[in-house]
Amino acid sequence: MHSMKEALERFKIVRLLVSIYRIRAVRALFPLAIIALVYWEGQHELKQVHLGRTLRELKDVPASSIFQMMGIALLAVAVMSAYDYLIRAHFKLKVSLWSTFRYAWIANTFNNLIGFAGLAGVGLRTLLYKKSGVSSAVLTPAIVFLSPLMITGLSLLSWGNIFGILPAAGLMHEHRWLVFAVWGMALYLPFFVFVQRSALYAKWINRGQGRTPWLTVGSSVGASFLEWLFAGITFWSIGHHLLGGVHFVTIFSIYTIAAIAGILSMAPGGIGAFDLIALLGLTQMGYQTDQAMAVLVIYRLFYYLIPWLIGLVLAALEIGLQGRKMLERAAVGLEPSLNLWQKIWRWPGQYTFLSDLGVWALGKLVFASGLILLLSAATPELLYRLEITEKLLSFPIMRLSHHLSVLIGFMLILLSRGISLRIRRAYIWTSLSLLGGALFAFTKGFDYEEAIFLLVVGVILWISRARFYRVSAPVSRQSTARWLALTSVIAVIYYLLGSHVHRGFMKHLPPGIHPEWLQRHSNVAFTAASGLIFSWLLLTMFVTLRPHRDSEELSGPPDMDRLTQFLKKVPGNSLTHVLYLGDKSFYWAQDGQVLLPYSRVRDKLVVLGDPLGAKELINNAISEFRQAADKYGLSVVFYQATPAFLPVYHEQGYHFFKLGEEAMVSLETFTLSGRKNADLRSVNNRFEREGYQFEISQQPHSAVLIKELRSISGEWLGGRTEKGYSLGWFKEAYLQLAPIALLRQASGEVVAFATLVPGYDGGTTLSIDLMRHRKQAPNGTMDYLFIRLMEWAKGQGYQRFNLGNAPLSSVGQNAGALREEKLARLVFKKGGHWYGFSGLRRYKEKFSPEWEPRYLAYPASLQLPILTLDLVRLVSKHPEAEE
Repeated sequence: MHSMKEALERFKIVRLLVSIYRIRAVRALFPLAIIALVYWEGQHELKQVHLGRTLRELKDVPASSIFQMMGIALLAVAVMSAYDYLIRAHFKLKVSLWSTFRYAWIANTFNNLIGFAGLAGVGLRTLLYKKSGVSSAVLTPAIVFLSPLMITGLSLLSWGNIFGILPAAGLMHEHRWLVFAVWGMALYLPFFVFVQRSALYAKWINRGQGRTPWLTVGSSVGASFLEWLFAGITFWSIGHHLLGGVHFVTIFSIYTIAAIAGILSMAPGGIGAFDLIALLGLTQMGYQTDQAMAVLVIYRLFYYLIPWLIGLVLAALEIGLQGRKMLERAAVGLEPSLNLWQKIWRWPGQYTFLSDLGVWALGKLVFASGLILLLSAATPELLYRLEITEKLLSFPIMRLSHHLSVLIGFMLILLSRGISLRIRRAYIWTSLSLLGGALFAFTKGFDYEEAIFLLVVGVILWISRARFYRVSAPVSRQSTARWLALTSVIAVIYYLLGSHVHRGFMKHLPPGIHPEWLQRHSNVAFTAASGLIFSWLLLTMFVTLRPHRDSEELSGPPDMDRLTQFLKKVPGNSLTHVLYLGDKSFYWAQDGQVLLPYSRVRDKLVVLGDPLGAKELINNAISEFRQAADKYGLSVVFYQATPAFLPVYHEQGYHFFKLGEEAMVSLETFTLSGRKNADLRSVNNRFEREGYQFEISQQPHSAVLIKELRSISGEWLGGRTEKGYSLGWFKEAYLQLAPIALLRQASGEVVAFATLVPGYDGGTTLSIDLMRHRKQAPNGTMDYLFIRLMEWAKGQGYQRFNLGNAPLSSVGQNAGALREEKLARLVFKKGGHWYGFSGLRRYKEKFSPEWEPRYLAYPASLQLPILTLDLVRLVSKHPEAEE
């Protein structure tokens, strides 16, 4: 097999096709081409569609027919659970029948609406079954088994088109390309059966348990056949009620051809291709385009949208992204406890709770509630309902209710973001808005359907109230701009829909009926603009006038006296001394026994180094800090983490990225003798002959010395700005805290200096921070300064000398390294023009150090490229200016 692939690769045309296929943008051309072709074929019919007439067709449908169509559509969606019962039996999944049905409904409705070539269903099934304890070893073959069988039923129906059992000759004769589509779909069935019965499939998917039994193959095709059969019955039922008595076989044949076009387009739910082919088929039968479009609208609503809303409700009450693992790790404290209703929901099985995806579903339900209110306000109510409402209420109240419905609709759309972020105040305001929206839906035109939906969403929110625990969450300018653009687009659509529909509706009223409450289409623009503006004003007031809820409440101002007393009892590290710069915030965890120094950048709290404190308290301290940060929607990141604490971060679920290595020189073995140290001896001898003097200035340092050092620092910077966060900068109060190593010329002028940093480890380690020199200093100046400094430190009893970090050193060297680390390796090798990564490593190698790795530990939810940009912004941030 491998040799055949290599042989094919020798042909240039094969290599060309493979390279083209690997380009994602090109892969999208095929479905776009299908949609464009269908649109070209159906553009005449599309021009005949009038939205007002279509809505009139929909308004004329009796309530009894609506319930019948709805019932059949929901039954058709329920039938799709046969797939999950099939894999449950075939792979012996230990999942209850009721849970299997719920999982099937959620996965299938999301897959129908969102699609992504079946990835939505695959992803949701994976999450749901893993949550129930199904192992990946069992689940992966089950998902692989399920994915290709879902269109076998449609393939079987395609043979019905070919043999004339499902006649659609007229449609395929007029649009010849459909013949190839039908044949392509029909040939899929024998290919599927061949693969299922093959030895390779038995080895890879059936895990060596033999070929797939004929009974299982037949059941697979049967489950798929039931899905497409009931979906076609749903389409026929809607056509039967809206078009009059239509022949089942004819309508079903059109549905089959349209479904094939939809599958080929690979668009979510086949939208576009399916609808246009169905429209062509129905108009070919002699029906008006407005009637045909009404059938498609009802079909999309009953078979796709309403079941998906039910799926959202189930997902909001069901899905746990972390499943049992998060339950077992409840000590982390990131998830609040279950309330009574959430426990009852899963009784008598294992308890679960809303997860990120569950809250996402709640947010989308609130978003849908806002859209439903706006859609209800943009379209005219039923005449008999308006007559009832007019008798009970006055016209000004109806008009006011209409405007308030629009306002609340926009408010719900905006608040849906806060619901997804689990903000407590968003939950409160959303609950009030849903209650008000339900009330005004009644008073504007007796729209009890919308009111019931809003109340159901409100009840689900109340059941899930324990999930909304955040005090606030960061909102970026980009996010605000996106939501402003989105709501503005929705306002424009509301205006276009409302003005167009009302004009069309007025033209088709019975003679003599021109009620005052139907004349409001001229005010649609005002209603849309006022609803948009006032919703944003209200939201701005909520944010501006709310009590101060900032992440600074996590910690007070840095207390240097408390830090000093703390370091007398607890060892520090090489980064501890920069805490005295005063630019970091301190979070005291575990009743003040653990310190986490951090700085904030956007929605991230970046802890500098490892937490300080007893190691047995670190895990709980990190959990405490993460829980406190999560209340404000912030993530906790650890910068320059050491290998000693990696198991703790791993227990917290963190991912790692190697930042580089730190050079540690053993002072016990440091010497200038030997062949490999010949260059250092040469430098040392040269500077001693030229009369250079090494000196250690103890604090407090004189004002004259500080002024001279400031001059050297400014000359060394050469107009560049100081770095910050993990690096010290020239600040007199900071320099007065530790000794400074000086190198003087024979004349006594200082040409170079290095600030010393204690390791806070009982006098074991000495580090350096600022290293600066005059521009005219001779080559080897810093080498000589380091040589003398190490000799001095050795004489003072220190055991190690920290030469500092070599960024990206030894990153991404192995073939199995992360893609990001391999990219970092390339930057290390080729990035000398910007930073000199490899040169810095070579320079420190002269002192024969031991290299200790340093890591970035970050939550899996963060994107490493974006996090990297935030860290660059944090380190490059200009430090505070001195007075």
